[in-house]
Amino acid sequence: MSYNQNGYRNADSVPVAGGQTAVTQLTSITTGVTCNAYSGVITTVSQTVAAGAEAEFTVTNSKVAATDVVVACIKTHTSAGTFDVSVSAVAAGSFKLRLTNLDAAAAGNNVLVINFLVLKAAA
Repeated sequence: MSYNQNGYRNADSVPVAGGQTAVTQLTSITTGVTCNAYSGVITTVSQTVAAGAEAEFTVTNSKVAATDVVVACIKTHTSAGTFDVSVSAVAAGSFKLRLTNLDAAAAGNNVLVINFLVLKAAA
């Protein structure tokens, strides 16, 4: 896993804001990543999520409390298919991202870049 807390993201020369983290997923689309910051960028592996299918992975993040709100969006989409990202669960120390391919015919065939933000909240 590539990890960089400041400077540039994962050797592609994209600037990372102070306090933001950036990681690249390894192995498969369901492989978890670790991003210990309130905001960050996750680059998935080159995935092959089938048309109409979903994939989910865990983001381990020491900044997240069970009462927090996590927001995610797809920043860069270079894959076939039509993807949506949602937060499917939040727990102390982690959250889960669900990728849904909304396309009825085309499977995914490339990486997705996902932004996330942790909003601190109280119960």
